[in-house]
Amino acid sequence: MGGVVGDDGVEGIKIGPEISKGQVYTEFQEYCKNLKDIGVILVVDSKNEMDNAMAGLNHPDGVLRPNDFVAIKANWHSKDQNLMEIADELTLGVDSFVFVDDNPVERAIVSAQLPRVAVPAMEKAQDYIKVLDHSGYFEVTALSAEDLKKTDMYHAKAEANKAAATFAAYEDYLDSLQMMAIIDDFKPIYIQRIAQLTNKSNQFNLTTLRCSEDDIKAMQASAEYICLCGRLVDKFADNGLVTIVIGQIHDKELHLILWLMSCRVLKRGLEDAMMNTVIGEAKKRGVITVIGHYYPTAKNAMVRNFYESMGFVKVAEDNKGNTDWRLDVSDYSMRTLHMAVGARLL
Repeated sequence: MGGVVGDDGVEGIKIGPEISKGQVYTEFQEYCKNLKDIGVILVVDSKNEMDNAMAGLNHPDGVLRPNDFVAIKANWHSKDQNLMEIADELTLGVDSFVFVDDNPVERAIVSAQLPRVAVPAMEKAQDYIKVLDHSGYFEVTALSAEDLKKTDMYHAKAEANKAAATFAAYEDYLDSLQMMAIIDDFKPIYIQRIAQLTNKSNQFNLTTLRCSEDDIKAMQASAEYICLCGRLVDKFADNGLVTIVIGQIHDKELHLILWLMSCRVLKRGLEDAMMNTVIGEAKKRGVITVIGHYYPTAKNAMVRNFYESMGFVKVAEDNKGNTDWRLDVSDYSMRTLHMAVGARLL
């Protein structure tokens, strides 16, 4: 969507204030750049040769540059296939994507093959901004520090993924990341970010409990709750605050009512560090048993067996697939970590 490419390649791109249509595309690029600056992830899904696509993105009159995108697919595969590959690479659900394309045939194909993807009707170039702006896809009620550097975080994730391919053993790769997990209870400066995370539809979210900032403050202030959050730093980036656990104590039982983690840091072992910390905090509070809850949604199937992998035993399941899991604290074996663990987020 960055310009109109003529038959003569990059020289045929019409962009800039010299011609009216070029100005329209310039303004649309600026709009997309502004979206990126508030935490919207931009990707390219193009039927084209990669060299041509990169030449277009490097056009001297263009606004968007290759580094503004966290993934660039330029080939002759179907766009729905490319989009699925991008979603897999970024560990995002396809329902997180808005497919912006001026070709009605491509829009129809993506709509048919990936019905969970939003596909706005981009008919006239002069209306592109209005269509997206009025859609509500990118409305923001609050911005966190993580939002403002999200593109950089995904670039760092891509670099880490490339590094993984050079190691024969995955554990060696994890060690090479030089990770530090910083785990602590909730702090006032992170309340907004914690609330934001609880209201997102993460794939790694066992109960999808939604919390307001007031809810979070109340739980943190109560001795009835164990509230933990963590961020992960590696040699490529500070990934920001990416995981939250909230447990409610009933007598000698700790019920884990919320456990979520950003997909950006999947398969790094941060959940192991968090579980070790949860059990340590439970022991300090005199907890004997930990009860985990899993409530299935359309998105969180990946954590269906999370508690089983942590040594819990399933004790209940209803006809909706909701499950309860039990662990005796005395039976827990501390998980092996491939990261240092520190405390204090500040």
